[in-house]
Amino acid sequence: MNRTALASLVLLAFATGARAQEPAACPKELPPGAQCWNGRDEHGAYYWIAKPRDWNGVLVIHTHGGPRMAPPKMESEVEDLDRFSIIVKRGFAMAASSYREGGYVGVATAAEDSENLRRIYVAKFGKPRRTLLHGQSWGGGVSAYMTEHYGPGEGKPYDGTMLTSGLVAGNARAYDYRADLRAVYQFYCHNHPRPSEPQYPVWMGLPADAHMTTADVAKRVDECTGVKTPPEKRTEAQKRNLANILGVTHIVEKSLVGNMNWSTFLFRDIVRRLDGRNPWSNTNVRYTGSDDDAALNKGVERFAADPEAAKKFDDDGRLTGRLAIPVLTMHAIDDPTVFVEQDSLYRKLVDGAGSSDRLVQTWTKESEHSYLSAPEYAAMLDALMDWIDHGNKPSVQKVAALCEKLAHDYDGGCHYDIDYHPRPLEARVPPR
Repeated sequence: MNRTALASLVLLAFATGARAQEPAACPKELPPGAQCWNGRDEHGAYYWIAKPRDWNGVLVIHTHGGPRMAPPKMESEVEDLDRFSIIVKRGFAMAASSYREGGYVGVATAAEDSENLRRIYVAKFGKPRRTLLHGQSWGGGVSAYMTEHYGPGEGKPYDGTMLTSGLVAGNARAYDYRADLRAVYQFYCHNHPRPSEPQYPVWMGLPADAHMTTADVAKRVDECTGVKTPPEKRTEAQKRNLANILGVTHIVEKSLVGNMNWSTFLFRDIVRRLDGRNPWSNTNVRYTGSDDDAALNKGVERFAADPEAAKKFDDDGRLTGRLAIPVLTMHAIDDPTVFVEQDSLYRKLVDGAGSSDRLVQTWTKESEHSYLSAPEYAAMLDALMDWIDHGNKPSVQKVAALCEKLAHDYDGGCHYDIDYHPRPLEARVPPR
């Protein structure tokens, strides 16, 4: 590279915010011969870039789940590069941002940090042949927002999107079940907060000055429900509490503690960012599924949303359903963390916007959230690229068939359910 080209590259890098970008040892799960770089952008977001030895010319911008409550650090994205190493093994470059801060940074801000990383990549390597988005879990909402916000228009930086285990119901609907969980849990357990502790409304998650830890939450949940105790050693009261809480909220046992953590610490951070105001409501919710619904609905804590807070929260990353590029999704039917029924709401939104021809949804007979089967991800990537490059819109059957071919090369098997369609979200989360 001559000096003029190098100087232009440096100036462009600084213009897009790249600072202290350096070569780095690749995470252990990436294939031999891969090269990696990391750095930090001007907003404070750390990032990693990985390129395989035999690069196919396509970049995948990965938007991670969470939101992660801990402050970001240089190692923040190593776990995701390892977990989704199939992307690099399949020949794609991968770039992932930590986002600029921990906690509920916001969908739109996480999208801005991820788009900034794409520009950093272009400044260093030039424009890829194609650029994809991959959104996982909460990052699914981020990538869905980026698809609408950055995909159309001048430049059209993204060519296609893959959403896996995606939280795509939007803030106005996605968190209702966790608000319900806090109210229903407290009705049965009375220990979060305890009667002897300062009282606060459960929608707050936790007071700003409270020093509770995730271990404390787990201990209290086990105390009430025995969820961490062998079933045969649970008391009758614990069995009843657990059955009622799960029956009403439709949360599965193995994710109860995790969801209590989210509805404690994430809720506290969301409320903090809303100046202490409440964005959730359960005033008109009729809870069912317990052994005494009348007593539950009479005694459960009720709360009404602050209209301005609810609007501000809903507006962050709001989806319209208008798609200018292909979107391919995958979700485990028994996802314990993000209900698969959110997919039905996303489909309704996309169909209503007249973009149904740009969305293909697939579902698998799995009960995991953070990672599904490697050949399934490989099949999704191959199907999405065929759709983008050749206009061959995939069917669920085609993706499943691709997976079967790739199952010889990657572990995990194929678990697509070609006949499944999720129920409306209201079938699992009471409307309000």
